[in-house]
Amino acid sequence: MIAARRALAVAWLVLVGAAAARAHGLDPVSLALRETGPGTFEVTWHASALRLPGADVQPVLPARCRSTGTPDALDAGDRVVLRWTVECGATDLAGETIAIADLAAAKINGLLSIERTSGPPIQTVLSPRSPAFVVPARPGRFDVIRAYVALGIEHILTGPDHLLFVFGLLLLVPTSRLLVQTITAFTLGHSVTLSAAALGMAAVPQRPVEVLIAVSVLVLAVELARDGEPRTLLRRFPWGMAVVFGLLHGFGFAGALADAGLPAGDVPLALVSFNGGIEIGQLAFVAGIVLLRGALARRLPAIAVRAAGPAVYAMGTLAAFWCYERLALWLASSQLR
Repeated sequence: MIAARRALAVAWLVLVGAAAARAHGLDPVSLALRETGPGTFEVTWHASALRLPGADVQPVLPARCRSTGTPDALDAGDRVVLRWTVECGATDLAGETIAIADLAAAKINGLLSIERTSGPPIQTVLSPRSPAFVVPARPGRFDVIRAYVALGIEHILTGPDHLLFVFGLLLLVPTSRLLVQTITAFTLGHSVTLSAAALGMAAVPQRPVEVLIAVSVLVLAVELARDGEPRTLLRRFPWGMAVVFGLLHGFGFAGALADAGLPAGDVPLALVSFNGGIEIGQLAFVAGIVLLRGALARRLPAIAVRAAGPAVYAMGTLAAFWCYERLALWLASSQLR
């Protein structure tokens, strides 16, 4: 088992290069169109007040939609909120393409919602890989499942703080059976708070949560840096620590879902799909690490022996950086209010 843990550490050194200096990007954007009359839509645009250099995230409406006035800017602290009206002609928007430009450059997602008088509301997630959407005549439930499963998978796989916490659990837990219990406890923890926050049963400010998530990764790294004697509560009951920190990480997942929003007619379906996407991404990550661990243990045993120490210290350094970075963003956003 020691060799396997050392091989895990080598896997972490491979992963840390991709994760370094990067947690979640800027807050997602949202674009809402609400039909107020035949062919007339009220457009609402939400975006972060912070911008990445070279990224100009803007809504792209069909060419036939013409603005009828100057956008009204609403005061929303660290968010930019614009509202204006467009005329799109007498025919329905079915078949037209609506997009959000520069999602790839900003490395964020965007929520698109459309309310038409001629049909049910439409809500979908635009991503850097799929920044455009062709308006259908009538959306199906499969569209909701596909969009929110994809959002969950993308959120977990592009969130190295969550993944590194799971990776730390793989290093901490000595047996396969205990590992299954610990990962399950982490899943149960974040599922509870994700559901509670998404359904409006609990509300926690997102910036402090992001700081505390980084702290949880740092705490785990510090524990891994110890020699293991005497055995602490974290080592004796890793599943207890996993469920507690899972509750915290669930609020982080809920923040992404809150920014994306839930479709009014399919809230349970979208919530289950998003949580399912997170679990699919998490299981894929664990499976990939286990496979990589086995390959490294067989082919690079000498490197595996010496990798544990540098891997843990790299994890701790990165977590400490995230703590300072997110604390600075929290303070900056407070000053913008």
